[in-house]
Amino acid sequence: MAELLGLRDECGEGALEALALAGSCLADNRLNLDVYPDGCSRFLQLFQGRRGDVVQVEFLRLSSNDHLLGTTLGILPHMKHLKSLVLKGGHARDEFGSCQHGSLTSLPPDMGNLRCLTHLDLSFNSLSTLPSCILHLPSLRVLLVSHNSLVTLPEDIGSLSKLTFFSAMKNQLKDLPQSIGELAVLQDLDLSENALEFLPEEVGNLHNCVELDLSGNRLLSIPESLANLKSLRRLHLHSNLLVTVPASLASLPSLSRLDLQNNCLRAVPPEIQTSPFVRLRGNPLGETEPSPQADEPSAGGLRRLFLSSTEDSFTVTSEGCKVVLACGIRFCFPPGAASDPLRIYFRTLAPDPLWVKLRHHDVLLSRVLELQPHGVVFQQEVQIWMPYASPQTLHQREVVVRTFSGQSWSDLRTRAEQKRKSKKHVAHCSVLHFSWFLVVSRLVQNECKVPTEGMLLFSSVDPNIKVTFPPGVTEETRSVKLQVLPVSAEEIEEITADAGCRASPLLCLSQDSLVDFLRPVRIQLPLPPGVTGLNLDRSRLHLLHGDLEGQTWDDITSQVVLEFTHLYAVFEVTHFSWYWLWYTTKTYIGGIAKKVYERLRMYQVNFIALQRKKDPEQVLLQCVPKHKVDPVLKKLQDRYRGPEPSDMVEMFEGEQFFAAFERGISIDMDRPDCVDGRLSFIFYSHLKNMKEIYVTSPVDRKGQAVKGQVSFYRGAVPESIPEGASRRRKGPDSLWLATLPIKLPRLKPRWGENPSPLNGFSFPPLNLGNAETGYLTQTNLLSIARRVGADWQTIGLNLGLTYQQIERIGYNNREDLDKQILDMLFSWAQQNSEDPDCVSKLISAMKESGRQDIADEVETIIELGRQKYRESIRRVGLEQESSTEDSAIAMM
Repeated sequence: MAELLGLRDECGEGALEALALAGSCLADNRLNLDVYPDGCSRFLQLFQGRRGDVVQVEFLRLSSNDHLLGTTLGILPHMKHLKSLVLKGGHARDEFGSCQHGSLTSLPPDMGNLRCLTHLDLSFNSLSTLPSCILHLPSLRVLLVSHNSLVTLPEDIGSLSKLTFFSAMKNQLKDLPQSIGELAVLQDLDLSENALEFLPEEVGNLHNCVELDLSGNRLLSIPESLANLKSLRRLHLHSNLLVTVPASLASLPSLSRLDLQNNCLRAVPPEIQTSPFVRLRGNPLGETEPSPQADEPSAGGLRRLFLSSTEDSFTVTSEGCKVVLACGIRFCFPPGAASDPLRIYFRTLAPDPLWVKLRHHDVLLSRVLELQPHGVVFQQEVQIWMPYASPQTLHQREVVVRTFSGQSWSDLRTRAEQKRKSKKHVAHCSVLHFSWFLVVSRLVQNECKVPTEGMLLFSSVDPNIKVTFPPGVTEETRSVKLQVLPVSAEEIEEITADAGCRASPLLCLSQDSLVDFLRPVRIQLPLPPGVTGLNLDRSRLHLLHGDLEGQTWDDITSQVVLEFTHLYAVFEVTHFSWYWLWYTTKTYIGGIAKKVYERLRMYQVNFIALQRKKDPEQVLLQCVPKHKVDPVLKKLQDRYRGPEPSDMVEMFEGEQFFAAFERGISIDMDRPDCVDGRLSFIFYSHLKNMKEIYVTSPVDRKGQAVKGQVSFYRGAVPESIPEGASRRRKGPDSLWLATLPIKLPRLKPRWGENPSPLNGFSFPPLNLGNAETGYLTQTNLLSIARRVGADWQTIGLNLGLTYQQIERIGYNNREDLDKQILDMLFSWAQQNSEDPDCVSKLISAMKESGRQDIADEVETIIELGRQKYRESIRRVGLEQESSTEDSAIAMM
């Protein structure tokens, strides 16, 4: 308690201010401190100054990433009125956005005396065993210990007789105690992504269980006793090693989903195979058992896994496997690559220019793929195939997979392939460990090892470019790389507006040593186009040396000895960088070369702003390279309408820009990518720079249409942007890029404004989810319902409603599609109002139903809710009505 004693010694104005600041976090019986970096310090200050108030708190949240957590834990047993306690990690993140686990490894034994505690969340911590005091909490109904390191559960886990929700996902559980079947009122059990190899028969005693998630384990079979779970509606068994399933599962009366994807099932009972709610993709159905005499299974006989868009992990065993992700990425783990079963996690990320550092003239062709666990070394190379955007307009370049070690990027040996049927391009590489990967197009790179005896290196792009290393040029072998950027005479003339300017290809040389060469290295460059040794005017020829960033170009003609043949110029250097031959009458050639170099990195683009024909409030914004504008518009013309594209502007690869709606039009909802009312973009020439959003207007549209506009502005300009680029922008504001008109038609009556179409409907107050997953309100559901349309039945089934419920909703509201949608959504919401994972399930259902647009909208709503929730707490403390999760728990 040294920290607490230290607090008592504080005095003066600073200590009083700190206590006042901590006191602002205390609102009635709630104390939410997990959003503060110094949350535990504030708690200790409160306990010292307002102990009587603190011990009356019923809802407490702390971050287990706080270094004062150990001191704070000693106080918790004194809070006898606690109903909800959250000690979660994951509030701190590393530089790549991954959650860092908390430091919690145990709880004080006296915690078992908290007789009022009904909700306990210890997720994202470092627990290796479940603290024994938890088993003595007589009122506990919700227990979350996901994302820990639990290897087993206590034998008397069944003593938690009131437990209704238990999540231990993403641990290391290998088996379950028999007493698990004594959790008589348990409704939701999540044991996904563990290492379970078998289940005890007693699992069949969970008669009130509605959802059971056992996906991502190592189960070979499941007990027949699961057929006793008459209340079960959703059973998740995907990504296991199942070779058989009992036919009796098909007879469960309430079952609406049975997910058996990505197992080893070669045959399933007919009752299961014909059931409409069963998912079997990714199983070797109908295939014969491999011959046991085979010495070692070949790659062609490996087990295949096909993962859906909602999955983020899979298990690799020593037998190996082939894996296909929904996004088209493929893996091949050969037999023996992993000696023990290993859980692989994956995700694709939008490229963030803060850490995805492209080199000059690089072009990004894919999103970022992250594979975990990082640092695990495989016994054999794992093959990866990454789809990438077709680089048809990129000539004399090569495609490589680039990987990030956590400190720097490096390029892997890559083979570019094209699928026979789809003609899609994939980059194929092999690795021994996992990290971050992306596909780029770079200038062709030729490299060699230069020994003491010397070496000759030439360019495969232009064989006339040669570099000769004489004997004795180095004491130790060093690696040298050569890249060439061809520059046409037409490009030079267009940029310089001088028909007399000529330039050779750009040559870039680099090495892995910081030491200059011991002897001069001989370089041969072709003379600029139209110039020969016969007509050469030496006063017009300049040899330029540029730094690696291309920011300064120095004329070194007088510093080297230039030799000429009929077609080439030859010179000697001792250090490497950019080299460029120019033939011109201009005097300030360095400044001209810099301008040309930077213009070679620019792309000509147009902006488009289109509105969906069926819903003009849905607006598509896109930045399109000039040569792709016509094909893109042709593809969209059946569904969208809008003005002609903007005038052409120029942008860099990886440059950030913004879109802002103006003149009476605004974005319909706040979004995480909306900065100061502007929608942020990052331009990548070969990726889709597109966003689809909903807009609205504060103007009364019942009587007239609103004629507004969307403008595009440059933002977060790279430091190396050339001055000429800003001068070429039109308008008085150099950040302005383009403006396009947007028109919103007269507004039709919306749901809720005219009660007559929905007579008989009443919408109860709803707050689905919690502060971690985000909240959805009644208003949010009404907004979502507007987007659903004819897909409502598919969405309802994927939400877990039974076929009978769907048919009844359709019959009861057979004259009105709007009522069918509302009845379906609010029926689901009322049934799942106490499910802490209901929001994530809604997002998954929308994705599975092919409605990624609605899934994106829901994710945007909840992310905004989380942000506003944290901001409100930081400003004035937590208000009573802002924690519906706690309120729901209090009513249990």
